[in-house]
Amino acid sequence: MFNATGLAGLPFLRDYRSKRISSYDRTGGNRDWVDIEPGAQHEIARIDGPGCIRHIWNTMFFQNDDHLRRVVLMFWWDDCPQPSVECPIGDFFGLGHARRKNFTTAVLQMSPQDGRGFNSWWPMPFKRSARIAVRNDGTETFPFYFYIDYESYASPAPLEGAGYFHVQWRRENPTVGWGEEYNALQPDHAAEWRDKMFFGGDPRSLNRSNRDNYCILEATGDGIYCGAHLDIDIFERQKNEWFGEGDDMIFIDGEPWPPSLHGTGTEDWCNTAFGPSEEYTAPYHGILLYSGSPDCKWWRQQSIYRYHIEDPIRFRKSIHVSIEHGHANKLANDYSSTAYYYLAEPAAGGPPLPPVEQRLPRP
Repeated sequence: MFNATGLAGLPFLRDYRSKRISSYDRTGGNRDWVDIEPGAQHEIARIDGPGCIRHIWNTMFFQNDDHLRRVVLMFWWDDCPQPSVECPIGDFFGLGHARRKNFTTAVLQMSPQDGRGFNSWWPMPFKRSARIAVRNDGTETFPFYFYIDYESYASPAPLEGAGYFHVQWRRENPTVGWGEEYNALQPDHAAEWRDKMFFGGDPRSLNRSNRDNYCILEATGDGIYCGAHLDIDIFERQKNEWFGEGDDMIFIDGEPWPPSLHGTGTEDWCNTAFGPSEEYTAPYHGILLYSGSPDCKWWRQQSIYRYHIEDPIRFRKSIHVSIEHGHANKLANDYSSTAYYYLAEPAAGGPPLPPVEQRLPRP
């Protein structure tokens, strides 16, 4: 069966053919890349199904790394006219802010040299066809090297019950906060400050809805949510406090408040603790990027992630995943995210991607 894969499935002699599409030089030379010019959309793969993409690797070279937000990766399944994946290429491979660095998670990796080797291990099944393209919304022509490793099946039978891979990229810059007004309180008013900010002294500190939360994923259909990475550029905080405290909330199939899954804070969402100020990467959770300093502990670009690989979240009609930006949405900062999920039928992967100027990191 399709799910007998990974380490536990290695001994099983499943019925498939191993195939690859790559950018190798068809002449036998060493020009093993394709040039993608500004404004161009280059189709790098068209596969007739049934099959399943098992691994994607690529590398690129830019003079300006903001092209990691300018260049877009797109996937279409089974001739669906809308892309199920339309995502800035750096964010797709696990890290936002148009940054690259060496890191390892279970499903996404940036590898040496200096994080230029991008890897995805998300399984991507399709029953009839798959199409992958790279769009250059940037200003440079760049070389693009790639492997797409996939399994080809004689019939769709191995894919029975499998969903289609989707990605949703979002950004809110800035989020709407209310806590800045309390920065003027003097240190000798610390108890008053904490009461107003956290414990109901200001009624806005009691949040019993997801109305003003940052939205990570909103999708309709029958599917599975597999997690996200969250990329935050911090330019507002209160008294050098931890930028998180915001609870995550997951509403399944249109349920009312309270949701089936409600968290206790942003550091808890990524399975760390007590306002972490160090980088840490594990297979399913961690802190990819920490940009603080001793005199300004939580500041500028931060990236955290939580992937639901062993504990995927099931929905049958719809899902809404959100997180508070600071406790009860009190902080105004730059939030972006990349969510990964599967649907029973291919569909557009979230709202249309914003224009390139609205994707670039803050200067």
